[in-house]
Amino acid sequence: MTKAQPPKVLIAGGGISGLFLALLLERQNVPYMVYERASEIKSLGSAMGFGANILPAFEQLGLLEELMAISLPCRRLEMLDKELNFMSGIDFSEYKERTGYDTVMFTRPSLHRLLYSHVPPEKVLLSKRVLSLEQNDLGVMVRMADGSTYHGDILVGADGAYSGVRQGLYKHLEKCGNLPLSDMEELNMGHLCMVGTTDPLDPEKYPCIKSGISSFQRVINNGDPYTWHTVNMRDNRLCWGIIVQIESGSASRDAMFRNSEWGSDADDSLMQKTYEYTTPVGGVIRDLINATPKENMSKTFLEEKLFETWYHGRTVLIGDACHKFLPSAGQGAVNAMQDAVVLANCIYEMGEATPQNITAAFREYYAERHAPVKRMMNKSAIMAAIQYGQTWKERVIRHVIFNWIPKKVQTGQFFKDATYRPQAAFLNYVENRGSDPVLPQKPSKRCAEEKAAHKKAA
Repeated sequence: MTKAQPPKVLIAGGGISGLFLALLLERQNVPYMVYERASEIKSLGSAMGFGANILPAFEQLGLLEELMAISLPCRRLEMLDKELNFMSGIDFSEYKERTGYDTVMFTRPSLHRLLYSHVPPEKVLLSKRVLSLEQNDLGVMVRMADGSTYHGDILVGADGAYSGVRQGLYKHLEKCGNLPLSDMEELNMGHLCMVGTTDPLDPEKYPCIKSGISSFQRVINNGDPYTWHTVNMRDNRLCWGIIVQIESGSASRDAMFRNSEWGSDADDSLMQKTYEYTTPVGGVIRDLINATPKENMSKTFLEEKLFETWYHGRTVLIGDACHKFLPSAGQGAVNAMQDAVVLANCIYEMGEATPQNITAAFREYYAERHAPVKRMMNKSAIMAAIQYGQTWKERVIRHVIFNWIPKKVQTGQFFKDATYRPQAAFLNYVENRGSDPVLPQKPSKRCAEEKAAHKKAA
């Protein structure tokens, strides 16, 4: 059996999805390069949480122990009113027994640093913002804002919600009349988010940071556009966040574009309105802001959009470039990394990097990922309405769910999410250690053929 020459993959974007794909390709011995538009590697954001729907892939890559070393297990999500009275919550105490993994919480920058530390530095180029792309039967070329150009067999757009790769691809498709009308529509924006991670705090003043268990608590103030939350992390730190519901049309598209990714220019006018709000960990938001270095604060608009066009020719999109989630403690990142796993599997199975094989691989990637992403986006929209929606309709939804939907039903959805957990077909499969069943992994034809060949040779 003649082994196919692996494709050369160009990855636009050095965020979580781009780096995770890079690590998966590294294990396949597929040549790749990562092109990051920022001039330095610096990840922003705050609290994130992962569960069984992505942790097996970390285990396959040998990164699970390192992830655990920057994480704390989370046993419960609580939602409180402005007086800090309990309104509702999700109990994760059975999660490990039923899924085989804890739900773990960590900071987004610590995860980004972990992934980046395992990518060979010579395979990441900085200050490379995608300006345009061209592709034909022979390959794909990407042109950067600095005038440089790069050539490969496959281009992956992992460059965020306002992806330069997607814009270049869609511009061509629209010109040819091959872009769905829905993909021409702007992202739906409804919230502005400010987050931060404090310096180490005094455990006597904030006893929750001594527990060894992460506690996620969100305060919902009916009739007020603001919600806020706190999450205790390792090293005596607290993550905090403020979310503001914005009326339609109240923010310009230019402002949304400038702030569509996590930015470090904290919005003081936003924070000043919330300084005296009481937090679940004690004191007021002002106290947490004062304990947070400016460089550890960031903001972003919260937008949502599911694009229908994920690929064309030699170009394919993953993560925020093709589906932007309203945040729910890392759900967007989980789906982006699941994209990376499935795409890496499709590249592994592809064979020679012919236009026909590439299209078939991308078609398979889309077929496997679109339905799960759509399902999780629908769930994310409901969670957003519950946790920080303040319209009349959203308050009704919250009241019904908090008071009429049995807790067993609410918790059951989280266990259902854990049944879908794609793994890398080219790495050792991680067996289910939980009591709940999981969806079967799609078998790898190439892996089966290679095992049969090795057995025959032996």
